[in-house]
Amino acid sequence: MTEPPVLPTATYAITGATGHLGRLAVDALLRRGVPARNVIALVRDPDKAGDLAELGVGVRGADYDRPDTLGPALEGIERLLLVSSPTPGRRVEQHTNVIRAADAADVGHVVYTSILHADETENVLAPEHVATEDVLQGSGLPFAVARNGWYVENYTGRLDEYLARGEIVGAAGDGRVSAATRADYAEAAVSLLSGDITDQQGYWELGGPAFTMGDLAAAITDVTGTEVTYRDLSPGDYTDALRAAGMDEDTAGFVAALEASTARGELETDSPALENLLGRAPTPLVDAIRAARL
Repeated sequence: MTEPPVLPTATYAITGATGHLGRLAVDALLRRGVPARNVIALVRDPDKAGDLAELGVGVRGADYDRPDTLGPALEGIERLLLVSSPTPGRRVEQHTNVIRAADAADVGHVVYTSILHADETENVLAPEHVATEDVLQGSGLPFAVARNGWYVENYTGRLDEYLARGEIVGAAGDGRVSAATRADYAEAAVSLLSGDITDQQGYWELGGPAFTMGDLAAAITDVTGTEVTYRDLSPGDYTDALRAAGMDEDTAGFVAALEASTARGELETDSPALENLLGRAPTPLVDAIRAARL
C-alpha cells in the first residue's frame, strides 16, 4: 500500500465542516496523516459536530453571517478551505466576511470551492463565484480556486425517482457533464490545501469523465438491470413540466437555466487537473451508481 504523503506541519481549518463536502474534506485530511489536533472544523452550530470532536478534531463556531465569530474561529489557522455557502444570493457577502477575517488573522493559504469555468460560463450560479474569486484576488492572500464541476450525487441522489419512472426527463440535449463525486472533489481540495503553496496557487478546472444524460440513463440501466431512458424536452416544455409537478415558477426557471447550461456544454472540461490532484482516476460513474444502491 502506498504510504500517504508527509504533509507540512500546519493547522488546517475547514468551513462548513458538518456539510457534505466539508465533512469529506475533514476525513481526507485525517486520512493523509494530519493529526486531528491540527484540524479545526468551522461550523455554524458546534452542537452538531460532536462526532468530529470525538475524533479529536477541534470544533469552533463560525457563522458566515456573523463576522464577529470569524476572527476568533480563524485565530492560529495557517491553511483554510473555504467551502462555498449553500445560500444563493448571499454568497458574496458571506464569503467576503470569511476572506476579510482570514486576512486579518494572517492565514497563509486559502482554497475556495468555485464552479467550473466560472469566469466564462453563462451558468446562473457563476456570478457569485466570480465575485468571490475577485475578492480573493484582491485580498493579497495566497490562494487556490477549485472550480468544481457538477456532483455525481446530483444524479445518484435521484436514482430511486429515475428507476420508478423508468426515465430521466430534462432539457440538456446532448450536453456532456464532467461530474465527479463529492469525495473526489473533497480529496482534490485537500490536495490543494496541503500541498506546495507556490506550485498550487491559481485556478483549477476540476471534473471527471464527461457523460450525457443518455449515457447516465444507460449506466443506470446496466448497473441496476432496470431500463431507464432519457427524454429530452425543449426548455419551455421542461419548465412547464416542472411547474406541473408542483415547482414554483422561479425555481422552475432556475432549474431550467441549469439544464440550458448543460446543453451549451458549460459543465464539461477536458482538464486533467482532478486526476492529477487525486493521483488516480476519478471514481467511475458506474461505481458511484453502485454505491448509491448500497
